Amino acid sequence: MTTTNTPTPSDDAPLPGMIKADLLAGLFFIVLGLAIFYGAWTMDRLEIRRIHPMTVPGLVPGMLALALTICGGVLAFRSLRTPAEGGWQQLSGAVFSVAAARAATVMLLALIYTLGLVGTLPFWAATGLFVFTFIMVFECWLSEPRKPWLKSLPWALGLAIVTATVVTLVFERAFLVRLP
Repeated sequence: MTTTNTPTPSDDAPLPGMIKADLLAGLFFIVLGLAIFYGAWTMDRLEIRRIHPMTVPGLVPGMLALALTICGGVLAFRSLRTPAEGGWQQLSGAVFSVAAARAATVMLLALIYTLGLVGTLPFWAATGLFVFTFIMVFECWLSEPRKPWLKSLPWALGLAIVTATVVTLVFERAFLVRLP
């Protein structure tokens, strides 16, 4: 009779793919934290204006960057210490899944909205177009089962108009923000 000392997987044990995702996320946060720290360190200290050293503009971003770097290091170190056989295969399967495609679509639409539409169109038009497109994409093309576009069109159009109007009025009237 042979016995092995390998632990039995429990229900709350992380999946091997998620352990590898933690490693990649930890490395990303380390690089991001170091880049932010470098930017905070090279920021003007304003000695000419006799600014107190504890109130320099880069102090808080630098401390937050150090905290982010430390947390990224802890996450990466923990994932390196946890055994994860077949983790890279599971991670690649998760990256190329339907859920990942939906998340990538959300990021793409958000980037188009923030970097492309806001500033080139009036804010209300950019917001309405974003909401309309978001609803149509996720109801007619990326949902299971897909809804007919003629059924989704009035709902998307109405919700886009209401959302654009309410968001614009709240920012302009309640928050007193001058919108592009």
